[in-house]
Amino acid sequence: MKPPIRPATSRSKQAHTPRHGLARVLSKLGVCSRSQAEKAVREGRVSVDGRVVLDPERSADADRQRILLDGKPVQAARRVYIALNKPRGTVVSAADERGRDTVYDLLKDAGLPWLGPVGRLDKASEGLLLLTNDTVWAAGLTEPEYHVDKTYHVQIDAIPDEAMLARLTEGVVDEGERLVARAVNVLRTGEKNAWLHIVLDEGRNRHIRRLLGAHDIGVLRLIRVAIGSLPLGELAKGQWRHLSDAEVAMLSARKPKN
Repeated sequence: MKPPIRPATSRSKQAHTPRHGLARVLSKLGVCSRSQAEKAVREGRVSVDGRVVLDPERSADADRQRILLDGKPVQAARRVYIALNKPRGTVVSAADERGRDTVYDLLKDAGLPWLGPVGRLDKASEGLLLLTNDTVWAAGLTEPEYHVDKTYHVQIDAIPDEAMLARLTEGVVDEGERLVARAVNVLRTGEKNAWLHIVLDEGRNRHIRRLLGAHDIGVLRLIRVAIGSLPLGELAKGQWRHLSDAEVAMLSARKPKN
């Protein structure tokens, strides 16, 4: 039996920087996430040309080498792109240590391959969530240097005026991060609360909640209604659908920010 290929020493790593590490190769093939691939490699579950590899950064070529995961040949998974209407109260995680409902519970009987979320929505938020096993496509939608608007309808516990809207588009610095909305408009108002139409061109963790909270504005509901030119539309809460080829291409046609 051939000995495993162990992680390279720091000296050899400096001498050789692989173009595509094994974990990245597995992720690009769409069989699992990058972090899942790294874990599988370190656990000795992946072999390349008959030798177990323990270094996730070891260079590999899926076209020229035989890669096995748990003893089974690794092949590129069929590309799947879906839109899901995330219900409030579910978490965007494959498994939750606290036993909470996850978005994957909505997909468990669908016969789909591994899928990863494109960005996040926190537990209390709802609306449009994209999932795919095309990690290159997903990265293109989340890279900060590209301009992909995310549009939200947000119910707040205040009555907005022009000064409030101006402050939200001017932005704030919170925990060292600049939080700003690209556009904010009033959808409708009630006696004690209102709905805002908010557009972000970047998405930091709990971006809208932190931005509003910095101005002592509470969020009652937060719904993502569009990503780029893709609307949530009439997709029912908790339901999902495959994206069309045209929709995938439309979201791929992103433009660098000015």
